[in-house]
Amino acid sequence: MNGLAVKLKQLGIALLAIAWMGLNLFSPPPARAKEIHSFRTPPVTQLADVRLGADSIQPPTIAAPNLLMPSLTEGVRKTVSSNGLTVLSKEVHTAPVVAVQVWYRVGSANETSGNNGISHQLEHLLFKGTRERPVQFGRLFDAIGSRSNAFTTFDATAYVNTLSRDRLDTILTLEADRALNTRIDDASVESEKRVVISELQGYENSPNYRLNRAVRSSLFESPRDSSIAAYGLPIGGTRADVAQFTPAQIKAYYRQYYAPDNAVLVVVGDFDTNDLLHSVRNTFGKLRGHPNRTKAQPAIAKPLPPSDPIHLEEPGSLRLLSHMYPLPAATHPDVPALDLLSAILSRGRSGRFYRNLIQTNITNSVSSGTSNLQGAGWFNVGASMRDGQPTEAVEEAIFAELERLRAEPASEAELQRVKRQLIAGVVLGFRDISSQARQLGSDEVLAGDYRDSDRYLQAAAAVTPADIQRVARQYLRPELCHKGYFTPTQFAPSDLSTDAGEAIADRPATVVLDDADNALDLQQYLPAAADSEIDFSNQPIPEKIVYGNGLKLLLLPDRSAPVVTLEGQVDAGSGFDRPETAGLAALTASNLTSGTERQTALEFAETLENLGAGLGFAARREGVEFGGAALAQDLPLLVEQLADALLRPTFPADQLELNRQRSLARLQAILDNPSSVAVRTFQQSLYPPDHPYYTMTTAESLQAIGRDEAIAFYQAHYRPDTTTIALVGDFDVEAAKALFSQYFNDWSKPGTAPKLEFPEVTPLAQTERQYARLEGKSQSVTYLGHLGIKRLDPNFETALLLNDIVGGNTLASRLGREIRDRQGLTYGISSGFRTGRGVGPFVVSMQTDPTDVDRAVESAIAVLDQVKSEGVTEAELELSRDSIVNSFPVSLADPDAVASAFLQREVLGIPLEDLYEFPQKLKAIELEDVNRLAQQILQPEAMQIVTAGP
Repeated sequence: MNGLAVKLKQLGIALLAIAWMGLNLFSPPPARAKEIHSFRTPPVTQLADVRLGADSIQPPTIAAPNLLMPSLTEGVRKTVSSNGLTVLSKEVHTAPVVAVQVWYRVGSANETSGNNGISHQLEHLLFKGTRERPVQFGRLFDAIGSRSNAFTTFDATAYVNTLSRDRLDTILTLEADRALNTRIDDASVESEKRVVISELQGYENSPNYRLNRAVRSSLFESPRDSSIAAYGLPIGGTRADVAQFTPAQIKAYYRQYYAPDNAVLVVVGDFDTNDLLHSVRNTFGKLRGHPNRTKAQPAIAKPLPPSDPIHLEEPGSLRLLSHMYPLPAATHPDVPALDLLSAILSRGRSGRFYRNLIQTNITNSVSSGTSNLQGAGWFNVGASMRDGQPTEAVEEAIFAELERLRAEPASEAELQRVKRQLIAGVVLGFRDISSQARQLGSDEVLAGDYRDSDRYLQAAAAVTPADIQRVARQYLRPELCHKGYFTPTQFAPSDLSTDAGEAIADRPATVVLDDADNALDLQQYLPAAADSEIDFSNQPIPEKIVYGNGLKLLLLPDRSAPVVTLEGQVDAGSGFDRPETAGLAALTASNLTSGTERQTALEFAETLENLGAGLGFAARREGVEFGGAALAQDLPLLVEQLADALLRPTFPADQLELNRQRSLARLQAILDNPSSVAVRTFQQSLYPPDHPYYTMTTAESLQAIGRDEAIAFYQAHYRPDTTTIALVGDFDVEAAKALFSQYFNDWSKPGTAPKLEFPEVTPLAQTERQYARLEGKSQSVTYLGHLGIKRLDPNFETALLLNDIVGGNTLASRLGREIRDRQGLTYGISSGFRTGRGVGPFVVSMQTDPTDVDRAVESAIAVLDQVKSEGVTEAELELSRDSIVNSFPVSLADPDAVASAFLQREVLGIPLEDLYEFPQKLKAIELEDVNRLAQQILQPEAMQIVTAGP
């Protein structure tokens, strides 16, 4: 996790009962992660190894004031079972939650041309059911309240779960079952092929993805045998290869690689190790390796020398460049120095790229990163150009920065800053048990030793400026650079057409709506679990302070880690924008840190970044959210910087223009993204022009914003009586009160605060259908929906349950089971009530092949119509209720998520203690309540439907 990342988290609708959405973007479910980490932030450790005996590694002290390196693997226990399964366990008793991950040593690097994507295809099939449990495993995970997912990388495939501790035995049983007994038959393979192809099409929509894939493919030899890693092939495969996979081919691959001696089980959280190992013996201990199985060999990649540059001339919005240099494998001793080199170039505003390329208007965006895999790696530099910028000038400036690193050592100050950022990233990132489990699994599989992070950070602590210069000279020589360029040939995102609704709504549905499936008793497939309801009555509530100027402060101490995070909101969102200057709220927010009465933009950034801290602002519809994170000892500085940004910004003209140009470039990318275009069209089709949810930023409106407009907007909307701050972490309450009083007590603004007005919105009389044509895309994105409810609607919790059944979970909901799982029409489909102070929409979002759009839309409407007319079943309601209630402790395990939950309750005027009353509210909802709301609120006969794509 990046220690500088601003934590502006928005919680899932069905987890903490918060549906506070900015209404700027309703995005489809995130794709499963396909990348591997770069600039890792793994910590150093003390450890115990059951098989090898005990030893210890003392954590080194990196040259940073008053700071000791944290330990990820202190207390980690490694056990190797008789069947070869490696178990890594670490007890963390800060919350009643466990993270359970199963890693297999197989990924796309084990593939060749012809079977490219088979690892990823198999990952999908492991959700399709087993011989003992012939049911979608996503439904089983949902039923027990597990946050479950999976991902495929070049070198590994992993299945991840985070859930309540009392379901630990259950998840072990389920993972062991699908490790050996997954059904791979004609029906499941054919339906999931369509899903995978839909996923690949989603990636293909991105010009940046296509360019980086092409450049990476030039970096490595085309794989011809198993001794050469297929790092030049895409992880997800190609459409041609995926389309020809057979069940027999996939079964053989499954038998070869999914065996206990090729797997690592990682468990981190609230459990007893001896009890865990007993459960593992009873579940995974029953597994045996397949007879005559050939083990996977470690990947060995052979980089190629650069050939002619790659030129992609395709429809798009921005000119892009991508440079890649071959690097050694993850365990090479030069990797820490290369990571720190990349951070010197592109970490934050104090990085060389920002100061010397972005700040000087040479380019809008430029970044670097390292990827180090089992058999090789690469260093990537990417940039985008705004209109009028010669690509050659940007490239020349990038090469000049690399030459500077080769010609002279980096400064000691630069190196110490990125080392401090590395430390802060470790501390901030690994409060999360899921992240800890992921790093342990990655190290064990990729490096062959879960203690690899120890060595990595010891080496990073010892890196010198001379080392940075040496690796720059060795690996970043011009003659090693593989180059790629993307040139857009066409950009016409506003080609809209409208059809009457009856053409779609009146067609006969092609779906098979199986009532038996809706009422399926999943309990028959779930291992028995003890009922141990968690008591939330003693959970802490933040102390609330209201200053005389109206500012509200929420303080929630959490001593589990030496870090603090703050989240806040000012009622200064884009709902206040006027059409002629749309984007003013966002541009004002982005300039709060671009210069104050006592600091320049660079000084402001360096003050935070020198300590590995971060602070940022982002405009949403109803407010500007801000977030910051720092080590606990740096809280005074974080609060001082927050006060400087909120109370004393100066909006320098040059910085305003710089941020405007970057906003224009982002807008171009947004208007070339089918999901973003569909959202904008859907939103403006649903709301009238005088509604706060209607106005959208355009290039013309951004150009019309001057410094005077930004200052006037700031003066009118940034006020103490519209500001709420939540602080959570390792701090003393009385000291924090004094600190905030010192900086905020004298903040004052005259007059009455502006308030958003939400006019009545007329519901649609009939279905309306719109298409937004985007050239050069492989996949269409569709949004369909209608008006929903406000957050303060008394039916809010009932709506959560209804939505969870309808489309709240891609794998477990009715929409997901029908359109994704049975018909295979989409990789991702979900629904949600997007709520705020005003009436937000109920919206279904999905991504499909362009030829499948109408069929998917018809199917979605049919599902909604069935729910409205026939209702949901008692079995569905119980499963949904259990799922949300069981997952509630998982949400509470994240201090930042809890801070967000309390913050948004305070902003909306909801009592803070309401958070812990949420499970009981759900339990009080009856089946007739859900079905009554479905009849009242679902409008399948009159929907706004927008499709964007080719």
